[in-house]
Amino acid sequence: MYIARSAYVAGLLLLTCTAWLVLTGTQIVRDVGDLSRFSALVFQILAPLQLALAVFFSAMFAASAVAQEKDRKTFILLLLTNLSSRELVLGKLLASLLNVLVMFLAGVPVFMLLALLGGISHGQIARATAVTAASILVCGSLGSTLALWREKTFQALAMFVLILVLWLGLGEMLARGGLGDSIAGLSTRSWAIGISPWQAILEAARPYVRTSLSVDKLGSPIYLFLIVAAGLAVLLNGVSVAFVRKWNTTSSEERETKQEQAADPRAPLAAGELPRMTARAGGTRSVPDRPSHREVWDNPVLWREMRTWAYGRKVLIVKITYLILFALAAAGAWNVAHGRETIAMAQGALALLPMLLLSLVLVNAQAVTALTAERDAKAFDLLLVTDLTPKEFVFGKLGGIFYNAKEMVLLPML
Repeated sequence: MYIARSAYVAGLLLLTCTAWLVLTGTQIVRDVGDLSRFSALVFQILAPLQLALAVFFSAMFAASAVAQEKDRKTFILLLLTNLSSRELVLGKLLASLLNVLVMFLAGVPVFMLLALLGGISHGQIARATAVTAASILVCGSLGSTLALWREKTFQALAMFVLILVLWLGLGEMLARGGLGDSIAGLSTRSWAIGISPWQAILEAARPYVRTSLSVDKLGSPIYLFLIVAAGLAVLLNGVSVAFVRKWNTTSSEERETKQEQAADPRAPLAAGELPRMTARAGGTRSVPDRPSHREVWDNPVLWREMRTWAYGRKVLIVKITYLILFALAAAGAWNVAHGRETIAMAQGALALLPMLLLSLVLVNAQAVTALTAERDAKAFDLLLVTDLTPKEFVFGKLGGIFYNAKEMVLLPML
């Protein structure tokens, strides 16, 4: 914990020092005005960077805290204790977010040092800190709710990333006037700041001046964002408290899974489960104790990853959502670049950049959970004592990862 906090603060200082070296290497610092402009510029870089890290780390830690309990089969034991649903949900959430909150609060003194150079006010720092803290709370609540709802770690992480992209995309659409100039008597720009953490942090990092973006009786759309974030956090945690025991009743699900495995060759196998294998013969392995044999490939790890629902059927929701997002991004890029001018085509290609980043995150989540699920289920040690070679296991997992994430790999390349 202390290493992570120290490394985070050291990273902020390193970026600040690098920016200072760039400034002194390109121009002469003549007066305090140059110092104040440098401070304002660095703050407008570090504040959004801090928010981006906060959003992903908070959701990842909150979802992982629940997913690890489920993968190790200990979450059901927590439900059998005298812990109430509220204690269980809020306890796991706040415990998982504690390190994130403390780490980012440790960066506040760095911003206070920048304030000594001028160019930024303590009010800007306070607003940026409040927006970051609210984003940590709402994104952590979203990650925790999805992890409590879904059984598979990959499903929870992938669904959070997709929801986050839709959330930020809605904010950008509002900010660019895609839904008109005003909604309910408030400008769409103010609504964008009120619902999107990215737009809120950009507004918080600017010097505060009363403009048309001011919200009646609130004074700033930043306050609207804090209210919306608090409402979303209460709503998400309320849903989790109400349904946590209903979502995690596994007896009926286990019976359905066993019935599907007996009838469907693509039924899901538990993490680490492989079909009963005979000695190698003719490069295949079979399952002799079932009424209908399933011919297993010479690499059973690859066979399981590609020929069974190893990650559950709900992964189809993730893929369908990704396809919809990619179709929207491709349509937007086509509309921008239809003139085939160099600048227009460059802007059209830039529209696909978020999808490239989304693909990287989803492929990485698929790769990580494919291995951690085996470890958490105590199945990795069993695989090591079989006649599988390290090459079969490593390349079998890699092949399965890229096969299950093929849409995320091929479509951006196309």
